[in-house]
Amino acid sequence: MNTALNLAYHAARAWIDGLDDRSVAATAGLSDLKQCFAGPLPPDGSSAQDVIRALVRDADAGMHGSAGGRFFAWVIGGGLESALAADWLVATWDQNAALYSASPASAVIEETAGEWIKELLDLPRDASFAFTSGCQMAHMTSLAAARAALLKRVGWSVEEDGLFGAPEIRVLTSDQRHVTIDRAVRFLGIGHNAIEQLKTDGDGRVSPAVLDGALSENSTPTILVLNAADLNIGACDPFKDLIPMAHSAGAWVHIDGAFGLFARASRTYRHLLDGVETADSWATDGHKWLNVPFDCGIAVVADRNAHRTAMTSNASYVAPVTIARDQLDWNPEYSRRARGVPVYAALKELGRNGVEALVDRCCAHCASIVEGIGKLPGAEILARPTLNQGLLRFVRPGASPGENDVFTDETIQRINATGEAFFSGTTWRSRRAMRVSVVNWRTSDQDVKRAIAAATSVLKSEAATPVD
Repeated sequence: MNTALNLAYHAARAWIDGLDDRSVAATAGLSDLKQCFAGPLPPDGSSAQDVIRALVRDADAGMHGSAGGRFFAWVIGGGLESALAADWLVATWDQNAALYSASPASAVIEETAGEWIKELLDLPRDASFAFTSGCQMAHMTSLAAARAALLKRVGWSVEEDGLFGAPEIRVLTSDQRHVTIDRAVRFLGIGHNAIEQLKTDGDGRVSPAVLDGALSENSTPTILVLNAADLNIGACDPFKDLIPMAHSAGAWVHIDGAFGLFARASRTYRHLLDGVETADSWATDGHKWLNVPFDCGIAVVADRNAHRTAMTSNASYVAPVTIARDQLDWNPEYSRRARGVPVYAALKELGRNGVEALVDRCCAHCASIVEGIGKLPGAEILARPTLNQGLLRFVRPGASPGENDVFTDETIQRINATGEAFFSGTTWRSRRAMRVSVVNWRTSDQDVKRAIAAATSVLKSEAATPVD
């Protein structure tokens, strides 16, 4: 066993040490990977060390360097040293962190981490919380609490009676929402048709006038989902205006703060989220701006009773405790790893000031990339970052909007093919764009320069190529 673990350790060290030099994009194709990994189940086993050697050898070229500082596609952080090491320990300890009795230390560490998160983000200290697999399940957990609370107000227990015959719930949400909101609404049995889309303004925000019109339409039990930084331009809804309006109409307000909620830790950017603390529930990710390894989502719910009612369960062979917090009272999973341990480690390593510095640094790097590429011939800025998200588009003189959509996607692919940086495409306001997302603690000034240089090289090559 030690041989296999040592192999894994040295491979992990080599991976981390090589992030600056390797291609950010995976270099192996699908056929290459299938040739390495696909095939029938072998009749006989292999030694643990042979398995690890083969994994290290064959998977390397099929991995993106997303843990490094030049990955700007999706909102993916890299593992802080303490968080990564803590995650190794979590796997090694192999505890089922569902109950205090099943893993006392895990329960206490997670409880502390949850309290620290509320303190860092300045959310209600008496709110409940849960560490989930990601923001998808954090939305599920929070909206399950919302469903329980709203239906209880009209005399219906969804936990006892289900949804057949239950009063309807509608979900008001931005036209810039993340797809995980739609999935959560579907998974909870509320249904996609219950979503009413709120048109955003030129800044990507829901206006009070638009919300007022939607709230006055009917008195159906309502969930309002607002953005604490949308995925394309980092827009934050005007919480101080919208949340009191929603509460006056009896609505539950849920905040999608997958990454943007961590801007609350920054004195420079905190004002963008003024009033967000008055909502009813919040969802965010640890594996984004906090830079803990996958996977880690965080749900925070102001109504502890609704949260617990929606999640808790009991069985005769499980003895509940009253002296400590049982995680399964707040989480959808019955068997779960101790996701809060890497969060504890990251917060211990960074401290409040370190999280603030990380947020500020990422925002500055994003602005530098957007401005640096945006001034190149053939590039234009669609959205300058207010936080850590910006949009660029690539254009050819005389080309139609549709042709420039294709050119933008092709340019992104060519930049990624250099191995120097990795970006993703998106559609914003009916135009294709390159999304610039910076959340990795490793991203440096040098990484920014390499990304701009890669785009410069590709655009110069494009300019030199005759157009048919």
